Formats: sequence, structure tokens, C-alpha cells
Amino acid sequence: MIRPGTIAALTLLAPALAGAQIGVAPGANAADLIANAMSAAPSSLAAHATIMGWPNAEGAPMTTLREGTNGWVCYPDNPMSDGNDPMCLDPVWQEWMGAYMEKRAPRIERLGFGYMVAPGGAHGSNTDPFATGPTTTNEWGYDPPHLMLLVPDPAALEGVPTDRASGGPWVMWRGTPYAHIMVPLEGKPGGR
Repeated sequence: MIRPGTIAALTLLAPALAGAQIGVAPGANAADLIANAMSAAPSSLAAHATIMGWPNAEGAPMTTLREGTNGWVCYPDNPMSDGNDPMCLDPVWQEWMGAYMEKRAPRIERLGFGYMVAPGGAHGSNTDPFATGPTTTNEWGYDPPHLMLLVPDPAALEGVPTDRASGGPWVMWRGTPYAHIMVPLEGKPGGR
């Protein structure tokens, strides 16, 4: 899941996409960051993806660590968020991410796919796309490694649960322009 709070895991996503300073893990070199970013998706996809590094200050440009050839972009763990939350995003998710960071409605013209399958998962709000920490109402919790889906028609999300502990896919951030489907790949969502 893309996380607010830092440009914030773009962040997936995670708390990490919406406002705090972004940093690179102390001592991390480009090879470490690339390996971590590639752990977010199947190796056949990540091997040909562009790898971007987080800026070291809010508003600073991201750094291209490796050029890719398949249209996907992978990001290493966001050091400003809890957990290990690298992500790989297709072009639809990249548009979504840009809209999220600019706080505008994304243009979703076809299905979009994003991967956050590295061991570790992350924590974030299930209801508030810009939450940076838990409150009594924002359903803050753990999201295990997962696949993220965007759909062009928000009506397609009707009937999909919103409870991350439902045991299967759920809609995160329903009722906002940033609603998407989370498909957990291990463990019980919300359960750690």
C-alpha cells in the first residue's frame, strides 16, 4: 500500500507519502537500494524495471538508480515508514502516485497493478490516504505483502470488503479518489 507521511513511500506506497522528510537508510549504497527495490515484485518483472531512489529531502527530485526497459518503476523501502515496504508500479499506478502526491484525482483509464511482495509489509491507515499515524478512527494497522489493483470504474469496488482482516482482498481508502484493492499474499491482513 502506498503510505502517506513521507512523500511517503512515494509509498505505497506508506506512512510515507504525504509530507515528512524523506531519507535514505544510513549506509545504504545503490546496489543495496536496487536489490531491496527489486524484492517488491517477481524477478522477471523487477529485472527490467527502472529503479528510483527516494530523495533525501521533501521536494527534492528522486534519483534514478537504474534505467529500465519495461515501463515499470520500483522503489526501495521507504526509510520513513515502519516495516519493509519496497514497491513496483506499472504506468497506471505511476499516474496514481503522481496524483496522490499532488493531492488530485488520478486518471485511471485501465486496470493498474502494483506489487509490494517483499517480506515485512508495512503499517498504515485503511481509511485515510494522508494519515501519518494511528487515530481512533483511521483503522491503522499492518498490511502484509500484497498486490494492489486499480480499476477504472469505482463502481467495480462495490461489494468488495473494506475490512483488512476479512481474510481476502479488501478495498483500501474507499470513498476517496485513491481507493484501490489490496490482495494479501501471506498471513492474516491487519493481524500483526
